[in-house]
Amino acid sequence: MNELLRNLIFICPLVFIAGFIDSAAGGGGLISLPAYLAAGIPPHLAAATNKCSSTFGTIFSTANFIKQGKIKFTAAFPAAIAALVGSPIGAALNIMADDQLLRYIMIVAVIAIAIFICVKKDFGSSDSSGKHSKKKIIVISVIIGLIIGCYDGFFGPGTGTFLIIAFSAFAGFDLLTSSGNAKLVNLASNVAAFITFAINGNIIWYIGLPAAVFGIAGNILGSRMALKKGAKFIRPMFIVILVILFIKMFAM
Repeated sequence: MNELLRNLIFICPLVFIAGFIDSAAGGGGLISLPAYLAAGIPPHLAAATNKCSSTFGTIFSTANFIKQGKIKFTAAFPAAIAALVGSPIGAALNIMADDQLLRYIMIVAVIAIAIFICVKKDFGSSDSSGKHSKKKIIVISVIIGLIIGCYDGFFGPGTGTFLIIAFSAFAGFDLLTSSGNAKLVNLASNVAAFITFAINGNIIWYIGLPAAVFGIAGNILGSRMALKKGAKFIRPMFIVILVILFIKMFAM
């Protein structure tokens, strides 16, 4: 019982922080999953239990974005479906390909993205998606979902962050709407993985459910901050996640 309490005291605050950051800029798993692993939970159980807490948190942050009308369903739905198709493709490629090469590519990409965000101060500050037709937005969203879904299945870290950046860079959405779109895509993949883990009995419920309460609180607070402050709040969160992702890739 004492060990369980120690684990919860260690894990829950980190899950809260992960949910707070993830609700705005994605990448919360870069904080929460290592917390479960550091507590001594075996990797396959840690991944499943982390998915439990993150899924419940994402439900609430997604609901906040929907309530405020900051999700473009014509973009988010096609991207979500494409991501569900792309994820198993990426997983299959992972078996055949040398993931070390992808790590090198990702290190360069993360540095380039971080520099771009720091230099281009107005990135995602306004919505220019209106320059695209509805059909083009759907096509762009499908491509985004498929490619990043493949990445998620192949490698994974920072998927939500890359979704937000892609929605802003290629579809022209402001960072706030891009974050909302990414939430719906993440929710679809999270629910699918959560159900799979639950059916197979991999979730440690007596840790996952208390942690989920903290994840929900973090997601609610973070999404409210993002909705209130927009790009001014989301941009610094990007830098935090990109730095963590950069460190993680070097450590692997």
